[in-house]
Amino acid sequence: MADLTPRERVERLFRREPIDTMPFFSGMGMVLMPAIKQLGYRFPQVHRDPEKLARSAILSSKMFGFDSVVVPFDMCWESQALGNKISLYENSEDILYPTIPEKKWKTMDEVEIPQDITQRYPISLIPEAIKIVKQEAPEYPVGAWQLGPFTQAGQVLELDILLKGVFKQKDLVEATLDKLTDMCIKIGQALQEAGADYITLREMGTGTDLLSPRTWKTMIQPRMQRILSSWKFPKILHICGATDLIIEMMNECGADAISVDIKNNLAESRRKLGNNVLLFGNFDVFALPCKEETTVEQAGAGIKTNIDGGVDAVWPGCDLWPDIKEENMRAIVRTAREYGRKPSPAVGRLS
Repeated sequence: MADLTPRERVERLFRREPIDTMPFFSGMGMVLMPAIKQLGYRFPQVHRDPEKLARSAILSSKMFGFDSVVVPFDMCWESQALGNKISLYENSEDILYPTIPEKKWKTMDEVEIPQDITQRYPISLIPEAIKIVKQEAPEYPVGAWQLGPFTQAGQVLELDILLKGVFKQKDLVEATLDKLTDMCIKIGQALQEAGADYITLREMGTGTDLLSPRTWKTMIQPRMQRILSSWKFPKILHICGATDLIIEMMNECGADAISVDIKNNLAESRRKLGNNVLLFGNFDVFALPCKEETTVEQAGAGIKTNIDGGVDAVWPGCDLWPDIKEENMRAIVRTAREYGRKPSPAVGRLS
């Protein structure tokens, strides 16, 4: 039969129906500089303009054969909507993502989420970008994402306040996380209502290199469960860093797929999860597509290792770094397509 479209491939994947080959997509940023340059944009211009945001994401996927289009790209949207000033580095020619020079809240007691958070700038721009993608590139599924409450807390408070509070002010930390959990649910629902075809919950800063498995179970897992139960299918849970010790707890959170980064032992995770769980991951987003000394052959070999580890989709371990080597990126996608013709653990192949 004819090859599936990106939308068909990803939709069938989430339904665990047979597909033609391994999908190559993400629930995190996938914007690339060759696309931005071809459109005549500069990197700082794409983050707060819904048309530039959408079109740079669309062209990145079209140029390199990705299976989805993902918006947004940076992690400062909610923090800016909550009143923090951000730096867009508008005069820079370098690849600099927006940052928060200073956070207005100095204590957890100050954290307050406005009722109209989804209508506030710049969050209100993301649904616009989603609608543009759906109109201009209907063959692609649109991915959106939200930072989890613990990770988001680090965007509105200094991280050391939070980490010390885990041990010394547990009740206050939990109250703060509950406020941010409510915000995460509300924004995620708004993105799905705008047309996002899948959504990723990125509780990036909660791997076991930062939090103990016990803390993860008592403080993080209940909030992951509450968020994911409030969102529609399909939804993915992604955690950066060390996840080998919590992978089974991640799978108890109610996500339709689990996403991990390069620190995860894929084969061991697959053994723990069994073959009925969608597992996405986890190629190195710098070493394979960007690193100067990485050859095309090495980039392809890295993806074969990725697939042999037991993933159901070749999916980056984090946001793609925009300044890729084009030949390596094409080799990565080509290898996923060719080597991924064989069935994955959870998803069969069309004959």
